[in-house]
Amino acid sequence: MTVTLPSGATATQVWNGRSTGGAPLSVTNADWNGRVAAGGSTTFGFQGTGDGAGATATCAAA
Repeated sequence: MTVTLPSGATATQVWNGRSTGGAPLSVTNADWNGRVAAGGSTTFGFQGTGDGAGATATCAAA
């Protein structure tokens, strides 16, 4: 999954996944959620800082 953050924003923490850093932010699975059964799901999240007030991050499957 790649996440394009608004200009001036930075991810500071990622959970339920691993950040490979960079821009755009790239998040891969954690050791325990790399395989998801058909019909299943998983989630990840991140926390960040920045001055992109009111801006929206966009996500895409990688």
